Amino acid sequence: MSGIFGVIVSGRTPIEVQPVSDSEFSCEILNADAINHVVVFLTGAQPFPEGVGGSVYIRWPTQDGGNWHYLGFICNQKPSAIFKVAQLHKSDASHANVFGGQQMQLYSSGSAQIGINAEPLSIIEGRQAVEGTQASQQSTLVEFAEKMIRNLINHTESFSIRLPDPSSITGGTQEYIPVTAFQSWYNSFSRRFAANPYFWRALNNS
Repeated sequence: MSGIFGVIVSGRTPIEVQPVSDSEFSCEILNADAINHVVVFLTGAQPFPEGVGGSVYIRWPTQDGGNWHYLGFICNQKPSAIFKVAQLHKSDASHANVFGGQQMQLYSSGSAQIGINAEPLSIIEGRQAVEGTQASQQSTLVEFAEKMIRNLINHTESFSIRLPDPSSITGGTQEYIPVTAFQSWYNSFSRRFAANPYFWRALNNS
């Protein structure tokens, strides 16, 4: 099915990614030597199946076919990603035989090819992207930290109790949180993280 993914290069019209097989998708970026960033996104036409994401690759034409640079991935919880690809065409690509689709042919000189491979997140999460390509990696870590801390606060606040404040000379009280509240949060968060490393993206911490 076409229209599931899109690609944007700054200053250009969006590019529709075409299906090559049931799980492989591709598009061409013309005049790609000077591009700095590409955005790959789900259009909303169809979500990934549960537990599946899309590995994103890029390559430039070479005489022997050309290996792929792995950029990162998108999924239902992270429906778009921006990747830094400036100067990447000058470095060696290390991923060969990534796609099996017969239509994964190379395009004209000066163009780049984006390939998306739909596969289980359990496989994707262990794959290392090319150094320096994930322009959004820092913001993702910040998002994770913020959601984790907010989830911790929301959980432990429900255990708070008000007791006399020993430092108050007017008989005031102070809220306290038992240590067991932190332990129960840690156990719960660790268990959910082990089952799905991306569960935190769906946390509603309002």
